[in-house]
Amino acid sequence: MSLEIAFIGYGEVGQLFSRQLAAKPGVRVTVYDILFDGPNRGSELKQRASDDGVHAAGGTSEACAMAEIVISAVTADAAVPAARQAAPYLKPHQTYIDLNSVSPATKRNVADQVRQGGTNFIEFAVMAPVSGVGIEVPILSGGEMAEAISARLNELGMKITPVSSEIGTASATKLCRSIVIKGMEALMVDFTLASEKAGVMPAVMASLKASYPGMDWENVAKVMMSRVEQHGIRRAAEMREASRMIAELGLDGSLAAAIAERHESFAKSTIPPKVE
Repeated sequence: MSLEIAFIGYGEVGQLFSRQLAAKPGVRVTVYDILFDGPNRGSELKQRASDDGVHAAGGTSEACAMAEIVISAVTADAAVPAARQAAPYLKPHQTYIDLNSVSPATKRNVADQVRQGGTNFIEFAVMAPVSGVGIEVPILSGGEMAEAISARLNELGMKITPVSSEIGTASATKLCRSIVIKGMEALMVDFTLASEKAGVMPAVMASLKASYPGMDWENVAKVMMSRVEQHGIRRAAEMREASRMIAELGLDGSLAAAIAERHESFAKSTIPPKVE
C-alpha cells in the first residue's frame, strides 16, 4: 500500500494516530497544528513529530498538498474553522475526514465547507478512549464513500465500522453515548468530592456495591475523576455539542450543558496556579 495521510490537529489523537500510521509500510504522514506557529510549544511539537517519523508541515496548505486522506483531529469548537481553512487547498480526488466529537449539524456544516471544491467527506465517531489502543479504537463512519475508505484504513489496523451513507448517524450515536459516559464522569466528580468532605465515603461505597454488585465503584470513581481532570476542558466542548444536538431534536439539552460546565469547572480547578 502507498498512502499519503495528513492530520490537521496534533493533540492526543493526532499524535497517537499519526505515529502508529506512519509506522505502517508505504504510509507517509504529514501533520499541522496551529500551535506549530506559537513560541511556546511549536518547537517541542515539531520535534515530537520528527521523532515519530511524521513530517511537520509549515501550514494547512502544505499539509493538504500531497495527501489522499486529510483527517481533522482538532477540538470540537475548531472543527468548522479547520475545515474552512483547509477547503481552498483540497482537490476532488481527496477525502476529508472529521473525527471530532461534534453534533450532526456541525458535521454537515464541515461537509459543506470541504465539498465546495468536490472533495469527498466522511464523518468518524470515535467510540472509546484512544489512550492505549490507538488506531484500534472502535470508530463509526458515515458518508457516501465511508465503506471504501474505511476498508482501506482497516487494512492498516484501524477498526472502523461504516453505519450510514448519510452524514450525522455516526456522530449522533457517539454523542448519545457521551451523554451517559460524560454524565457519569461528572457524577463521580461531585460524588467523590461531597462524600469525602462529609466523611461518608465508606458507607456510600458499601451501599453502591450492594445495589450494583457488578461495578468496581472505587476504580470507576478514581478513573473517571482522573479523566475529567485531564480532559475536562476538551470534553466540555463535546458536551456542548451534545446539548446542541439535543436542542436540534426539539428536546431539552440543559442537562448536557450542565455536564459540560461541570467538566470544565473541575478541570480548571485542578490546573496549578502560574508562578510569577
